[in-house]
Amino acid sequence: MDFEHINIWYWALVVLVGLMGGIIGSYWGKAKNSSNEEIEKLQSENESLQAKLEACQKEQYAAVASSKTKIVSTSTADGFDAVAAKAAFGKKIKEDDLTLVEGIGPKIQGLFHNHGIKTWKALSETSTVKCQEVLTSAGKRYRIHDPASWPMQAKMAYKGQWEELAKWQIKHKSGKF
Repeated sequence: MDFEHINIWYWALVVLVGLMGGIIGSYWGKAKNSSNEEIEKLQSENESLQAKLEACQKEQYAAVASSKTKIVSTSTADGFDAVAAKAAFGKKIKEDDLTLVEGIGPKIQGLFHNHGIKTWKALSETSTVKCQEVLTSAGKRYRIHDPASWPMQAKMAYKGQWEELAKWQIKHKSGKF
């Protein structure tokens, strides 16, 4: 009789483990399914936001292009046209403000000033290698910046090519588009 009693408990245990496995598997499958649905939903939302971003960038690009017709020149004796610059960028631009160049902030501008590079003309005549040397002289945290386009951007600013510079910066915002 003991043998039969153990046999019943054995089968009861097998059935119980099987039921628990089925229940756990069912929940796990549902969780995995809802996870996939959530991922698909997020991907769809991301695509929608990307499309909206591209539309906004095109709109901004068109606005910069159309501002060309609204410009009334007020060049100073040295050729700086503050009104044209403001029309292209939508904000007041100070002459020889190196922070106008995409990638240069106030701290990097200070570095260039310390190395005698204080104008758009001076920066436009500076090699990329020299720009990198200025950055490297300030330490490791400035090595991540890429000054490859800075002389070119400074040249556009120096020459008063405001619309071209604004369009270039919109297209290459932080190296991303």
